[in-house]
Amino acid sequence: MAYATYAGLAEAARTHGSLGAAALAREVEDSGLSPDALNARMGRELDVMESAIAAGLADTERSRSGLTGGDAARVMAGPSVLGPGFRDALAAAIAVGETNARMGRIVAAPTAGASGVVPAVLLAIGRLRGSSRADIISALFAAGAVGAVIAARATLSGAAGGCQAEIGAASAMSAAAAAEMMGADPETCGHAAALALQGQMGLVCDPVGGLVELPCVMRNATGTAAAFAAIEMALAGVRFPIPLDEVIVAMGQVGRSLPPSLRETALGGLAATPTGRSLGRQACAPCGSPAPEQDGDPDA
Repeated sequence: MAYATYAGLAEAARTHGSLGAAALAREVEDSGLSPDALNARMGRELDVMESAIAAGLADTERSRSGLTGGDAARVMAGPSVLGPGFRDALAAAIAVGETNARMGRIVAAPTAGASGVVPAVLLAIGRLRGSSRADIISALFAAGAVGAVIAARATLSGAAGGCQAEIGAASAMSAAAAAEMMGADPETCGHAAALALQGQMGLVCDPVGGLVELPCVMRNATGTAAAFAAIEMALAGVRFPIPLDEVIVAMGQVGRSLPPSLRETALGGLAATPTGRSLGRQACAPCGSPAPEQDGDPDA
């Protein structure tokens, strides 16, 4: 079984040499497959991630709903306020979300709605570090192990815990894995994940029209930015006082406290604004399905 606590994962990482190595060793034990077979399988996942980014950047057409499309290319061609590496990572995160909205092939990492963060962050760090393909594959194992801990201690479901459980989890996963790519020890990686997750505590899931497009696609970019902020802080020696395992449990408790209107029902948040309701009706029209009904006064 996957590691149920980050403390357990970190202890195993100290034995095996890294989070990625510990995750791979556990997967070998659980699956009965060889390390080579598992690395090859993860390599195929990486191929899909890279293809999803490329597709999202190349295709500027709107999705069938009309809610998203073309923004990844706009960001990639736009000014690089903090440098091209950061800009390109944001563009990559959006590109995966746009590919998903067009029904293209993506890797749920950990979910379809949050599928852009992990590839955007890890591939950006890989370019920065000149990392080998094997390094990035190991980082994906590390990210997956952190995601498994979040699943065990809280949830990865927007319907159960809000977007903090999707984008927030993806940020934590990528922050820990990318910090390891930068040479950080397991303790520092845990702080990177905690810093990323705490910064998105309470993030609601409010998809316009009930579709995984708006604001989901853009939240992949902001989740990517949050991951980079967490990585920078952790590598500088910032230590979040509350352990990652406790942060995860708190996130789960917050998620359960959110009203149903803010957990993927499209009945609250941005989906319930006047413009959100109008866009939802327009988005659902091509499919012949009604937009989620709203209760109360949206202007109240």
